[in-house]
Amino acid sequence: MTVTEKLTTYDPAEDLTSDKAIAAFMAEAFKTEDAGYVAHALGVVARAKGMTQIAKDTGLSREQLYRSFSENGNPTLKTTLAVMKALGIELTAKVHA
Repeated sequence: MTVTEKLTTYDPAEDLTSDKAIAAFMAEAFKTEDAGYVAHALGVVARAKGMTQIAKDTGLSREQLYRSFSENGNPTLKTTLAVMKALGIELTAKVHA
């Protein structure tokens, strides 16, 4: 007898159910210093929070948000800051020691 396993695609947005989990997820993304990865991570968080609500809060279309924060997206700083504000994520600066 052969056992057939059905594999599904893992979506990290499903695990981002608390502000603490979102903060940890984004902190790790920022540590990479990879702009593309950070943008993609913001897209994951936006999906976790609800892309429709983020679209309403930012005044951007869902399609634009999905495209901007896809794996190959390249959102503008203005779009990134608007989404971060809608998500309650604050960008801060500190001096490197």
